[in-house]
Amino acid sequence: MIQDFNGQYRHVNYLWDDTVAAKLDLVDLLVYRSNLLGSDQRITNTGGGNTSSKITEKDPLTGQETEVLWVKGSGGDLRTSKRGNFSSLYMDKLEGLKNIYGAEANRGVKTPIEDAMVDLYRHCTFNLNPRASSIDTPLHAFIPAKHVDHMHPNSVIALAAAANSEALTKEIFGDSVVWTPWMRPGFELGLTLERVARENPQAKGIIMGQHGLINWANDPKECYTLTLNIIEQAARFIEEKAKTKVSFGGAKVQSLPAEQRDDLLVSVLPWLRGQTAFQGKPMIATVQYDENVMDYANSADAPRLSELGTSCPDHFLRTKIKPLYVDFDPAKDDAAALQDKLAKGLEAYRADYAKYYETCRHANSPAMRNPNPTVIIIPGVGMIGWGKNKSESRVTAEFYNCAIHVMRGAEAMDKYIALPQQEAFDIEYWLLEEAKLQRMPAEQEYARKVAVIIGAGGGIGKETAIRLAKETAHVVCVDLKAELAQETAKEIEASVGMGIGVAGSDISNCGPVIGLACDITKRDTVQTMLKQTILAYGGVDSVAVTAGIFPSPDKQGMVPDAMWDVTFRINVAGAYFVANEAAKVWKQQSLSGGAFVLTTSANAVVSKKGSLAYDTSKAAANHLVRGLAVELAGLARVNGVAPATVVAGSSMFPRDRVISSLVKYDIPHSEDEDTESLRDKLAMFYAQRTLTKSPITPADQAKAIIALLGELLPKTTGQVIAVDGGLTEAFLR
Repeated sequence: MIQDFNGQYRHVNYLWDDTVAAKLDLVDLLVYRSNLLGSDQRITNTGGGNTSSKITEKDPLTGQETEVLWVKGSGGDLRTSKRGNFSSLYMDKLEGLKNIYGAEANRGVKTPIEDAMVDLYRHCTFNLNPRASSIDTPLHAFIPAKHVDHMHPNSVIALAAAANSEALTKEIFGDSVVWTPWMRPGFELGLTLERVARENPQAKGIIMGQHGLINWANDPKECYTLTLNIIEQAARFIEEKAKTKVSFGGAKVQSLPAEQRDDLLVSVLPWLRGQTAFQGKPMIATVQYDENVMDYANSADAPRLSELGTSCPDHFLRTKIKPLYVDFDPAKDDAAALQDKLAKGLEAYRADYAKYYETCRHANSPAMRNPNPTVIIIPGVGMIGWGKNKSESRVTAEFYNCAIHVMRGAEAMDKYIALPQQEAFDIEYWLLEEAKLQRMPAEQEYARKVAVIIGAGGGIGKETAIRLAKETAHVVCVDLKAELAQETAKEIEASVGMGIGVAGSDISNCGPVIGLACDITKRDTVQTMLKQTILAYGGVDSVAVTAGIFPSPDKQGMVPDAMWDVTFRINVAGAYFVANEAAKVWKQQSLSGGAFVLTTSANAVVSKKGSLAYDTSKAAANHLVRGLAVELAGLARVNGVAPATVVAGSSMFPRDRVISSLVKYDIPHSEDEDTESLRDKLAMFYAQRTLTKSPITPADQAKAIIALLGELLPKTTGQVIAVDGGLTEAFLR
């Protein structure tokens, strides 16, 4: 019997609002229901689960009413899905597919005809809807009810992954929810669910062994509430059983204090990032050390359960067949011991994965993919998830976090069992999944890269950060003032739609752009900034230093002695500190393609009256580029960009300096004019001195920096590229 909790839930969130729902048509009501369910990770994972509604529509060809299945399409996420994320298909045509399938003598799970059916869903499309149909379409189409939810709730998967799952389902739900054994998703499973539902008219849902939950109703709100009730009932059953058991056999080790944990992670993450790269492509890390993760990582049972691997196919498509568990004792082992154990663990994992592939592969299986783990469990430290970008690594960590909940629940009730290796392989290397991967757009050049931009609070640095984010890089916006770095990060979020993060105790849970503070004249703040970057992403690929200072002379034309020191500290020594500290990370990673770019100036080769301190510091910066190129050869390419009179958006041209220059060059202006107008006049004056007669902008510099950071000029190092509009005085001599 399914209990009605009347909105009084402890394990899920009841979010339905009748006022909102009353304003929606049936398709938008499906979207609404989906968004509510997808917003709670205890109900389903990112990108997981499906919802559907069978709705009477007017056929655009015949004008007659027809039943249409609206179902979440391939690749969408329930939490964020909109109307366009749902496929629409004629129900009568979907029913007609049964005849095609039934006419094939060799049919059933994993037969060629079952996979071929997926391509036929396109022929059932209603009203030219371009959204590709999900592999789970028949699961929804053939259930004899108007509204269907298929979720992957932690509590229900725990039930589905228990050794005595069938008996437990009966104990918890009676005949209201029926159990079926594992079957790979597809047409045959859709037919099986239809048969089970018709043979059990009293049932309102089905527990699919080692997979998840599917339930139905003829009213959308009733379907939503039913989903929550089933999940809540299973969770409360587990809750009661857990009271008599110690979670995961109790703690074997204790968690390290936060600072010690972070120092340990920083010592190994860049090295790990290099080790887990595949075919020259590095991964991005997400570290988790919340209570759920640490309860598992520190436990006596973690080695046994980790070796079993995950159960739900939605989980192991992200987390692989199993994680790498490292036998680390934080009370006895140091960083060197951890790296040694990781090295041995990785070697064993790769060999085991290759054996798994060779044992389970078919003649037409795709080539073996990256044999490195995507999840690493370190007792006392936490869990590291890896992915091709920050979003994927966060989802990987999220999925294994859910898998931990599943294992805890299954062990509380009974005994956790994993999916057999062959079944897991046939999901992981399914030709339909491979085809989906092949259809994905090619990764952009900076997709897996972590770029640190120092001086990102304005001018050239800000423009560079924004442009790199649009190129899908992971961007660390750095400035002397944290608020300026954060402003740039927020602007990126608004323009590119990327989540942002800040420095803090949970920096690893950031998005693909973060804003950090750093005073490059102080080596310890550079170290702190890079430490935060490593905790956020796992390492560093490229660094651009656009921060600089132009000391204005006093009325006698002198720069005070102390300001000379400040000028060289910022324009020369600070850049060296950054490069020197970044080199340590590059050495740990052992990855090719590191890049360092320093913004110098045309003034490095063209002396100007009134800028002696600036000019000499930039001349030193030019030679620093050449010296660093020699010092860092094999680790990173080092180059410089030499702008000339970038006035727009530059912190080096505050209003007083602009007015002083306008007066100096006798350029007509008014003291009442706004700063940007005055800057435009000065920029146009400077432009007339160049061959191109065009003002030099931050965008011009950003383009050059990005070219030098990337692979456009892979064999260029030790060079200073002039981006000055053609300033003849600065020509190479």
